[in-house]
Amino acid sequence: MVLFRRAEELSLSHALLDGCAEGNAGLLLVEGAVGCGKSEFLETVATRAEARGAAVLRAMGTAAERSHPLGVLRQLAADAPPGALSPPPSPAEAGRVEAMQVFAAAVRELSAAAPVVICVDDLHHVDELSSRYLLHLARGSRQARVLLVLTESVHERAEDPLLRTELLRLPHFVRLRLERFAPEAVRAMLPDRTEAETDRLYRTSGGNPLLLRSLLQDPHHRPGDAYTQAVLACLHRCGAATPRLAEAIAVLDDLAGAAHLARLTGAPEAAAVRALTALDAAGLIAPEGGHGFRHPAARAAVLDRMDPAARAALHREAALLARASGAPDTAVAAQLLAARHTAEEWALPVLRSAADQYVADGALAEATAVLQLAREACPDDAIRAELAIRLCAVAGRTDPAVAERHLLEPLSALAGGKLGPHTMGPLARVLAAQGRIDESADVLERLAACGGRHPGAERRHGDIPGDDPLDGLSAFPQWAASTRRGTPAETGPPPAGRTARTPVHPAALWALPVEAEEGAAAQAAELFLRGATLAEGTVEPVVQALRTLLYLDGAARALPWCESFVRQAAQRGATGWQAVFGGLLAEARMRLGDLTGAAGTAQEILRAVPAHGGSVLLCGIAGTLVRARTAMGRPEEAAAVLSRPAPAELSGSIHGLGYLRARGHYALATSRFHAALGDFLDIGRHMRRWGLDRPRLLPWRTDAAEALLKLGEAHQAERFLADQLTTRDAADPWVRGMTLRLRASLREPKERQAMLAKAVDDLHRSGDQYELARAMGDFGQVLREIGEPARAAMVNRRAWHVARECGAEALCVKILPGHTGDTADAAEPAEAPHADLVASLSESEKRVALLAVHGHTNREIAQKLYITVSTVEQHLTRVYRKLEIPGRQALPVDFHLGVAEFV
Repeated sequence: MVLFRRAEELSLSHALLDGCAEGNAGLLLVEGAVGCGKSEFLETVATRAEARGAAVLRAMGTAAERSHPLGVLRQLAADAPPGALSPPPSPAEAGRVEAMQVFAAAVRELSAAAPVVICVDDLHHVDELSSRYLLHLARGSRQARVLLVLTESVHERAEDPLLRTELLRLPHFVRLRLERFAPEAVRAMLPDRTEAETDRLYRTSGGNPLLLRSLLQDPHHRPGDAYTQAVLACLHRCGAATPRLAEAIAVLDDLAGAAHLARLTGAPEAAAVRALTALDAAGLIAPEGGHGFRHPAARAAVLDRMDPAARAALHREAALLARASGAPDTAVAAQLLAARHTAEEWALPVLRSAADQYVADGALAEATAVLQLAREACPDDAIRAELAIRLCAVAGRTDPAVAERHLLEPLSALAGGKLGPHTMGPLARVLAAQGRIDESADVLERLAACGGRHPGAERRHGDIPGDDPLDGLSAFPQWAASTRRGTPAETGPPPAGRTARTPVHPAALWALPVEAEEGAAAQAAELFLRGATLAEGTVEPVVQALRTLLYLDGAARALPWCESFVRQAAQRGATGWQAVFGGLLAEARMRLGDLTGAAGTAQEILRAVPAHGGSVLLCGIAGTLVRARTAMGRPEEAAAVLSRPAPAELSGSIHGLGYLRARGHYALATSRFHAALGDFLDIGRHMRRWGLDRPRLLPWRTDAAEALLKLGEAHQAERFLADQLTTRDAADPWVRGMTLRLRASLREPKERQAMLAKAVDDLHRSGDQYELARAMGDFGQVLREIGEPARAAMVNRRAWHVARECGAEALCVKILPGHTGDTADAAEPAEAPHADLVASLSESEKRVALLAVHGHTNREIAQKLYITVSTVEQHLTRVYRKLEIPGRQALPVDFHLGVAEFV
């Protein structure tokens, strides 16, 4: 593609050609940086001259032929018509003025027949004798039809300044400076492309016509082979010293000032200045922020051509230079990394410091690379373990599986007795934060056994004697203090083999606040989340706050916060953090009975994060997916998830409990009741041992009771359910509702009816639509048993619709076999009324209507709301009139979606 010059430049060439044709000699010197179109302009003039009938003689100066006398003159003679210009005499005779006069006369004689245009490219490379002939021709041909067009690089002058000086003195001398294209010129030349694309092309090429043309030849107009070759060509034509200096620029990158280049290459500083100036004029180096190459592809092109050993040696020297000049640790570390060099005494501290800065800047790949280099080079096992722990923290931001694998080395060192006490504390904290409770506790036992003390830990007034190795896990807000440090009554007795002097068990980091602080903790957690932003040190406290809201204040309160932090993590590209918050989001949706949403969220996270089979965290999320798929009636899909390999560490982790529960639910759904019971009892043993036995966290007793009921062990099931109603969470509507639903199955129909009515009310308040549908399905069944078929039909239809909204296909079939909801009969309740009609109801009317939808009789409604049966009847009559329906059976099944939650 031809990139046209500005109009004034082309106009000048026309004027000179016109003057030459009229008998006025011309002399044009075209100057410019490398790649700025000097040769192209020269060829344009030559082509137009030929089109006008002129005789065009071409020659090119080269560095290789500069030492060969008369080389350029021979090129001109060879390009002339046969016999027009005699071959130059021998060099001994050619220096005589007479010989030059003969050459000039021959050119003038040639111009008598047609204008003569002599084009000489790269004047700075023309041999001295040829340049003297050109000067003599320019002096003696002022009235002839002769035009000399010469090109020269502004940054490479001829060794003999005589030619240039004498040319400047001639009256018909004209000089033209070709600059790089401006951004608006690039846009004007490429009108079919968007402004964003032309701006990108300009930034990459710097407006250099050669580089711009190469970009347009590369696929998708991105730097490729053509661009690379153009860069190397520019460097080659910038002078003999430039390629070596270019290598130093590529190695030093942003540190490539003239002084550093001179020291690194041994060249004079003046030569370095000239090289930088030439490269800047050619648009090859960045216009600001240092002297490195403008585009990484240009730097890579130079580095790739270097000998690997020489390149590594240059990087080592650059590291020493950067260190001595006070460059940032990241700049020094980049050179050490490129050289794979860590022999310097100061290398390890610099690499660790640089890693911290890279993490702060979000450059995780660079942080990982320098930490890995430091670990590979470090002979000390304890320091290697510390570096592995740091690598774990960095990798946790993007890949939980890789983060967990980084702990294999310090755990192996621990098992081999090679891990010092000062490293055990950080290792225990990381394991605890990952939910790997048993492994963290084992590390703490070893720390206590060797009398280790975590540096920086301070004894607080009232603490258990000794230091807390889990202090400093993160900057926990005040509201989370009770989850970090508790009394034996709060956390349970120490497990066998552990002493009461252990300051805090790792499981306490996952515990809920004590009962007296629950209300304040939930409020403080939400207040904390309002001002929280994601960073390496805030992930754990944010997780604590979200879990506090989820388990104490309800999933509906936690859901928008979980969604917000999932979005923030995704925007930062932190897929590991996205998995952490996505797991909580999936659990929140599961707690609300949104099976479809929970499965979708879990599946999305598992697709986004690699190697989920090898991660403790992601196996926990897989457990949520299994529970959702099982509840939806898709056991084959649940089995496919369970068939994936799980890490050995899963069994001693918090996330392993969720996985066990999911496996147990799948076993229940596939009639393997003994296997299910075993999983649920394992959960109970772990929760008791860790001091986390809170049904709000995980109601393992109801799960175990359900398995026992399937096995016909009603008495044992009753013991588990009664025990759950004695825990501190017994008043929680979600816990109590699920417990009452199962306990009702052990009662006579009348008592079962009352118990299920309470369960329906509790589960409605809890927000868990799936458990509500299960309770309403049982409620409809008992109503049929006691002889209330109409009321049972209404409750069952309502339960069927709630189950369908959850995505619980199997439950829909169980509640109303064969019912599809595709066609409505006369008894089918109406769909949700128009919002305006619902808004016309009073608050009292809404309460009464909502209870009626849930299957309560008028008398039960009156007892619950402390009003008379007559008042209930009056309210319902007004509801029917305002909603324009005939009676109770026509109340919409999804009426609750249009009103506030009152019960």
